[in-house]
Amino acid sequence: MTGIHHITAIAGRAATNIAFYTQVLGLRLVKKTVNFDDPGTYHLYYGDEAGAPGTILTFFPWEHAATGRVGIGLTQETAFRIPAQSLGYWTHRLVEKGVSHGAHEKRFGETRLPFSDPDGSALVLVGDPTAATQSASHHGIPPEHAIQGFHSASLLLALAQPTGEVLQTVLGFRRAESEGTITRFAASHKGNGAYVDVREAGGFLQGRMGRGSVHHIAFRARDDEHQAEMAAKARSLGLQPTEQIDRKYFRSVYFREPGGILFELATDAPGFAVDEPLAELGTHLKLPEFLEPRRSRIEAALPPLDSRP
Repeated sequence: MTGIHHITAIAGRAATNIAFYTQVLGLRLVKKTVNFDDPGTYHLYYGDEAGAPGTILTFFPWEHAATGRVGIGLTQETAFRIPAQSLGYWTHRLVEKGVSHGAHEKRFGETRLPFSDPDGSALVLVGDPTAATQSASHHGIPPEHAIQGFHSASLLLALAQPTGEVLQTVLGFRRAESEGTITRFAASHKGNGAYVDVREAGGFLQGRMGRGSVHHIAFRARDDEHQAEMAAKARSLGLQPTEQIDRKYFRSVYFREPGGILFELATDAPGFAVDEPLAELGTHLKLPEFLEPRRSRIEAALPPLDSRP
């Protein structure tokens, strides 16, 4: 299995982030933990009921982070799949909730509804005629209109070819089609997280990481062996993958692709139910074992999560 595993972005106020992604978009908060490398901030995970690979959008909410700038070397937008017949429902919902959004547009024959979150993250809903009804929904969204998971991520790069080689050689995507300056790469399956769109923008302004920016994109590894194979292929292209790092819910290897975007290889297992029951996902602050001795200090430093905008 290839495809997107999760996407991690930078937010501002944590409570505002939770309110938007749960109450407006109807995603489930599947894990409430901290940034393992910077435990002074939360790490919030949203997805479907179980947080399945291909549905997981995560955030580092740094309340005082400067606003990022979209540009070369960053992810331009994150796109979700919805049933094609749900575009009207979501257009009405975004208007009703006061969410900034654009007009419907077309890319590769698909209808897209662009919008942004409270921190300026560029998001898109893509109508997919193959999307099935979700088994559960939240905050009044009917299951037949619920977000399925990721459709794609769009990368903004000076040159498309070097990144395309990584997507194909290391990550198992294939070059599918092109439209203007955008080249689509497709995974070996249909469904969630199946596409990466690369926009070649030549000498466009360099991007700046900050609030509203995507921090990194993680791609699926079936298991440790598959992950090691992909890391070896990355090294064969002159890239420098890290050693494997245990992130508790998956095991990770990181490297920067030639355009400068941080890529991660994340294993499907063990998943988010490893430290709390499925029914209780996202209801407790979960810490990795090495941070448990510091729990009281960590909890005292974290802001309250009152879920109000």
